Amino acid sequence: MSTTGQLLVGGERLSGASIRSQNVIAALSVANIVKSSLGPLGLDKMLVDDVGDVTVTNDGATILKLLEVEHPAAKVLVELADLQDQEVGDGTTSVVCEPVGLKAL
Repeated sequence: MSTTGQLLVGGERLSGASIRSQNVIAALSVANIVKSSLGPLGLDKMLVDDVGDVTVTNDGATILKLLEVEHPAAKVLVELADLQDQEVGDGTTSVVCEPVGLKAL
């Protein structure tokens, strides 16, 4: 698809090595949040929202749903995990961790 003649409304197009590295960092950040909850020895996470409600879980889908993600690449991973949860009902943490090369500790 050619970008010649296309207008971006309310934004700008960025490219290059710095943008790629920002995407990788965003994906790794999301994966690092859930990787310790993966597997039979997975650890629980305690999440506190704006109001102060506390959620303790080791379910990757729940953790990712409660995150407030703004970066586009990180949002893709969160949406991918949500779709995995809707379609299969399991494997959300693996979907996030495996593509970026992270394994459970």
